[in-house]
Amino acid sequence: MCGIVGYVGPKNALDVIIGGLERLEYRGYDSAGVAVIADGQIRVTRAVGKLENLKKSLEDAAVPAVPHLGIGHTRWATHGKPSETNAHPHSAGKVSLIHNGIIENYMTLRADLEREGCIFRSDTDTEIAAHLCNRYISKGLDLFNAMKAMCAEIKGSYAFLVIDERYPDRIVAAKNSSPIVLGIGAGEMWVASDIPAILGSTRQVVILEDGDITEVRANTFRIEHDGKEVERTPMTITWDPVTAQKGGFKHFMLKEIHDQPQVVTDCVRGRLRQDVGSVELPELPPTLLKEVQRVLFLGCGTAWHAALLGKFYLESLARIPCEVDYASEFRYREPVLDARTLVVAISQSGETADTLGAVDVAVKHARTLAICNVLGSSLSRKVESTVFTHAGPEISVASTKAFTTQVLASYLLALVSAEQRSMINKAKLAEHTHAIALLPMAMQAAVATESSVREVARRFQTARDFLFLGRGLCYPVALEGALKLKEISYIHAEGYPAGEMKHGPIALIDDKMPVVMVVQRSPHLRDKAMSNLREVHSRDAQVIAVTDTEGDKELRRYAAEVIEVPFVSDLLSPLILTVPLQLLAYYVAVLNGTDVDLPRNLAKSVTVE
Repeated sequence: MCGIVGYVGPKNALDVIIGGLERLEYRGYDSAGVAVIADGQIRVTRAVGKLENLKKSLEDAAVPAVPHLGIGHTRWATHGKPSETNAHPHSAGKVSLIHNGIIENYMTLRADLEREGCIFRSDTDTEIAAHLCNRYISKGLDLFNAMKAMCAEIKGSYAFLVIDERYPDRIVAAKNSSPIVLGIGAGEMWVASDIPAILGSTRQVVILEDGDITEVRANTFRIEHDGKEVERTPMTITWDPVTAQKGGFKHFMLKEIHDQPQVVTDCVRGRLRQDVGSVELPELPPTLLKEVQRVLFLGCGTAWHAALLGKFYLESLARIPCEVDYASEFRYREPVLDARTLVVAISQSGETADTLGAVDVAVKHARTLAICNVLGSSLSRKVESTVFTHAGPEISVASTKAFTTQVLASYLLALVSAEQRSMINKAKLAEHTHAIALLPMAMQAAVATESSVREVARRFQTARDFLFLGRGLCYPVALEGALKLKEISYIHAEGYPAGEMKHGPIALIDDKMPVVMVVQRSPHLRDKAMSNLREVHSRDAQVIAVTDTEGDKELRRYAAEVIEVPFVSDLLSPLILTVPLQLLAYYVAVLNGTDVDLPRNLAKSVTVE
């Protein structure tokens, strides 16, 4: 969601902060601002739009001295429209503050503060926090204790950073349900909402936990939790900063599509024992998958599509009853859970507010597991255990490599579960491990369809509606393909199980609507899909077929375009068939001139409801 960067040390704080915010642009934002202490005074600069606008405003503002402490923020509007007035930082008295999250009781707090004489200049909930902090300092508390008092009054989610002219050597931060990491250097410190913001400067980080309040100075930091000073062990981040760059590609999304042969290798590294034909997930409790009698997957958006495939895998391989629920709906009803239920939450960032809220409900009654990409994320700390996907930083808002590794991790989970429950013999398990070993090469061949897909995109770029259809395991692939197209090209697209087409969507089909049909090699499913395809063709639709069947003459008779990918196995086909759909969405968006990596109204991590 919004991006946060703070710095204290010998360097020019403005340069450090702007550089960090640029590395967080993938989160999506509509305004930006910084506050630095220079010549003993706080200097605040804010601007609407991209960081380039903020840089121009900073040039015009001409800070009189090199600042060595400051905070910066990129905002995605929740309370109050995008404007310079609503941009962070917000100030009150000698205090300036930035905030990620939502203050749920802001109306009550604002009314109280207005009665005390506070004058509000913005429409945001965040400005309330600045006034609260300033009030407690005015009553004699230092900055750290003023933050504690302020947080005690606030209900909701937050990551706060605050600075004060009276304390020009420190930043105070507090966390609840929104991420904060500290970066540790030699005589300098960083505070940020995400690791990529500081990765180019340090690899030593401390990840704050909910309820932590920290005071950060150039050479030291301290953390309190529930009124007691605590130690948080620094961890070393092994990501290569180069992986967070475009690597010669025009967009991060295209780079991340091309990353997939490598990241599926990384996802199974250390987990695949091809020599003995087994799969291992040592991070799981040894009897967890044997003890549970039901699995409930939770996710949002792309993660929900991955969860649908996880359901297929666990039911077919391990014979465990599975359900899939939207995290945003699950958290607001009364789900039936017990100790025999395993709740599996899927999230790329591990910071999705709806998923975290759903897990808060689940942990009270059920066993919990996460499939997640980010080490130290809030989700990974809430659940009993986590299967990390090892996809590396995913910068583009539209998820690609995170999705395929989530699906692959679900597949590994199903295989381990099947073995623990004695639902699969050694010979069958060895077949699966052999297929997994072939997956990176097949993914590479799928990526190599790029030039063909580009031409298909060119042919259909002016269409205003698309229908995506698939059977069985290809149904979630169709949903994901439709989501990718609409979120980055702004073209209306719908995904359906192919069998549902005749129950309504067929009324929409005419010669102006491209229909993307995902056709799997599996004989039974292929025959059913072909029946649907003939129905679509008879209504003059232009069919784009994506298939793992080589040289299918019947398919070519009915489809205007056919994109072929390699076949590895029935259960792994969804990963390979997904790649051309990612490429199709990418090139349609590029040809229509949209901002592929930062589509409008979207953010990478949805950390508020």
